[in-house]
Amino acid sequence: MVNEERPAIASAHTRGQRSSRASLALYLAWLIALGATLGALFLGEVLGRTPCTLCWYQRIAMFPLALVLGIACLIDDHRVARYGLPLALAGAAVAFYHSLLYTGVVTAAIVPCSQNGPSCTDRATQAVAGVPLPILSLACFMAITVLLALSYRSRSTPTTRESFP
Repeated sequence: MVNEERPAIASAHTRGQRSSRASLALYLAWLIALGATLGALFLGEVLGRTPCTLCWYQRIAMFPLALVLGIACLIDDHRVARYGLPLALAGAAVAFYHSLLYTGVVTAAIVPCSQNGPSCTDRATQAVAGVPLPILSLACFMAITVLLALSYRSRSTPTTRESFP
C-alpha cells in the first residue's frame, strides 16, 4: 500500500514544479514586455526620440504583449501562448529585418524612413548605451517567445492539456 501512494505523491510534486516553472516563465515574459514597453515610451516621450517606421511596427507587437501577458499573470492563464506567440513572432520578424538593415546585411531602403522621418539605420538615434535598439528589440521578442513556449509546454501535460474553445 505504501508503494501505491508514492507515485501519486511524486506525480503531484512534479505537477507542482511544472506549474511553478510555467508561472515563473510567464511572469518573466511579462516583465520583459513591460520593460520594453516602458523603455520605448521613455525614449519617445521623455527623451524625444522619434521612432522610425520599423520601430513603430515593433511597438505595435510589443505594447499589447505587455497588457495581455500582465492579465494572463493575474488570472494564471498559461494558454496566453496561443495568442501571445503570434504577436511575439511577428515583432521578432520585424526586429530581425530591422537588425539586418541596421548592420548593413540588407541594403534595401524603406521609403517612409528616407523621407521626412527618422532613419531606420541611423546609428546615433538607434542605440541605447551602445547597444543597437533593433538588436535589443529582437532579443526581447525572442526571450518572450521562448518563455511563452516554456510556460505553455510546462503547464500543458497530456493529462492537464485543455482544449481550445
